[in-house]
Amino acid sequence: MSGVVWVDGALRAANEPVILAGNHGVTVGDGVFETLAVRRGAPFALTRHLVRLQYSMDRMGMRPIDMAEVRAGVAAVMQANPADVARVRITVISGSGPMSSVRGTGLPNIIVWGGPASAPRQCRAVRSPWRRNERSAIAGVKSTSYAENVVMAKFAADKGADEALVSNTFGYLCEGTGSNVMIERRGEILTPPLSSGCLAGITRGLALEWGARAGVPVRVAAPGELEMFVLDEVMQGVAHASVTSSTRGIQPIVNLDGADVAPGPLLKKLSDVYEMNADADPDPAPPRLRSAV
Repeated sequence: MSGVVWVDGALRAANEPVILAGNHGVTVGDGVFETLAVRRGAPFALTRHLVRLQYSMDRMGMRPIDMAEVRAGVAAVMQANPADVARVRITVISGSGPMSSVRGTGLPNIIVWGGPASAPRQCRAVRSPWRRNERSAIAGVKSTSYAENVVMAKFAADKGADEALVSNTFGYLCEGTGSNVMIERRGEILTPPLSSGCLAGITRGLALEWGARAGVPVRVAAPGELEMFVLDEVMQGVAHASVTSSTRGIQPIVNLDGADVAPGPLLKKLSDVYEMNADADPDPAPPRLRSAV
């Protein structure tokens, strides 16, 4: 592995073994993480990512950590090799524990990695044959238990795509394996609500805020408003789709299920608004009140 690594207070060699085999984060995937893009030499939206990291830890019932220490780790990684760090990943795992689902009493480990980014410039997507469980104990949590997404991402790759779009158990459009989804149709942009089981994406949230402020017609869809067959409308050219994530930004889907599809003009406008605001504000403050969207 290349890049710069900081673990529990100290910089480490990228290939140095630092986690014990009995760590619960290794044996059962008991941990959470955040991935940040680096823009103009700074980790973008760090405060918002730390707020979501704390939310994920609270949902998982993990022992608390000092977020100031996480910030120090991010700063150390950025300072160690700023020219080559285009992406930062923060991982918190629960520490040593028994070989079972029961968590041990070990202290959590904090791992910060910085290195290159390799997100594609456009999205080629397929529909996943599997569904996201919106009633899962970790729905909406950015957990390191990522095997479900690994399987779906391989399914997409085997079909020449780089993202798989998934519905929830009701058949409503939910998200991608590592992204949120936005649909342009009938003169507005909609994104699935958090009740669908999707992650509260940082880019998704900023796109909603900045887009609305700029007068772009963008909103959270009502529960059940975006059924999975809305992707048929994208295939027919009467709707358009983009994926959003920290590393992709707002990225058009240009191929769906093997067929080329057209990017949406409103989504392009929203992407331009997002990029302009992101360049102007590297750490946009999170909203004071977390809404239900």
